[in-house]
Amino acid sequence: MPFITLGLEQIIQWKYGVMGTLGVTLLSLGAKVGNPNCACAGALILALLFAPTD
Repeated sequence: MPFITLGLEQIIQWKYGVMGTLGVTLLSLGAKVGNPNCACAGALILALLFAPTD
């Protein structure tokens, strides 16, 4: 399982940069420890990265 997570983080960092990795890390850490503020911050970062730009 750690190899899958490491691979996923590497793909996200390659495609979305450091902010993508930070968003995934905050989201997964917040979900793991049960901190909704941390998880919400990670989800917000990812939502802003995935938002279409016109």
